[in-house]
Amino acid sequence: MSKNYYDPADLRKFGEITEWSEELGTKFFDYYGKVFEEGALSAREKSLIALAVAHVVKCPYCIDAYTKDGLQRGITKEEMMEAVHAGAAIESGATLVHGVQMMNKYKKLSM
Repeated sequence: MSKNYYDPADLRKFGEITEWSEELGTKFFDYYGKVFEEGALSAREKSLIALAVAHVVKCPYCIDAYTKDGLQRGITKEEMMEAVHAGAAIESGATLVHGVQMMNKYKKLSM
């Protein structure tokens, strides 16, 4: 039994979600597979995007999966870290821009 909620072995069980909802699970995996096909963006670019988003949404399973996927696609550790920083910058900026709401509300209430 794992000492943590997160168990890396669970990533291998992801496909099992179709057992409790076959139709929706199958539709999800069809969609997921289609999204990561080569298109206007390369599969390599999509892998970097997925890695950055995985960090922003704080999904350890996704971080593991897209670190491995990135390595298999020849993505360097520097590229991976830069993608993580890009995600962190957007997440930070999104937090800070909401400060404008606080400023507006403060101004309204303190008048």
